[in-house]
Amino acid sequence: MRIATWNVNSVRTRLEHVVNWLNQNPVDVLCLQETKVVDGDFPRSHFETIGYHVYITGQKSYNGVALLSRQPLTDVTTGFTSILSEISPIWDEQKRVITGIINDVRIVNLYVPNGSEVDSEKYTYKLGWLEILQQYLKKLLLTSPNICMCGDFNIALEDRDIHENVSKIDQHIMASPKEREALKNILELGFSDAFRQFNQESGNYSWWDYRTMAFNRNRGWRIDHHYLTPQLRDRATSCIIDVAPRKLEKPSDHTPVIVEF
Repeated sequence: MRIATWNVNSVRTRLEHVVNWLNQNPVDVLCLQETKVVDGDFPRSHFETIGYHVYITGQKSYNGVALLSRQPLTDVTTGFTSILSEISPIWDEQKRVITGIINDVRIVNLYVPNGSEVDSEKYTYKLGWLEILQQYLKKLLLTSPNICMCGDFNIALEDRDIHENVSKIDQHIMASPKEREALKNILELGFSDAFRQFNQESGNYSWWDYRTMAFNRNRGWRIDHHYLTPQLRDRATSCIIDVAPRKLEKPSDHTPVIVEF
């Protein structure tokens, strides 16, 4: 089984890229983030034509996540409140969470808030969102021991996940101590980094800023992740970053990351 995650930065803008990539890389499940489209306008027929079932939760111009699966998924839910009925619905106003089961694997597809700037209002929201995510995962783990949690986390967990030209890393959004601590607290539920299971080297990135020719200089960040529970970790055989789509004309600023079991 192969599961891929990809922040496409508008599924309609990048539609040809995504369809072509799936034809060349027929993964079992593709997890999309930042689809930026309401559900009624999602280009589902393009994916159904090539053999994918489509599960979506989106909004206009911002956010949005989707699961594209070769097999029908079961127990598909969206948002936090579908699992945590006690929390405020405000946490689901932004469409950032979708989950479903394929075979014995629960996939949790996430688009974590960026946070804008350290100590900003959006930063505080991000930290609160991560706390809710921890509660959400604790509840899912009660019934789903095999979880692949993936998506755009907007957090580089270690300095080696960031190009060396970034100064004052600990003051930078996506690398601040509070963000990293929040993610580490989540991983302590039993999740491990699939990519680091197979590759310990620096210089491997999944996102490059559109500005300053960052991709050509490989000044990137590794912020798109697959995190696995222990039994899935033992079944994993590879985890790679496919940089090819980032070389295309008018690409997303992110590129796919694929884990295989």
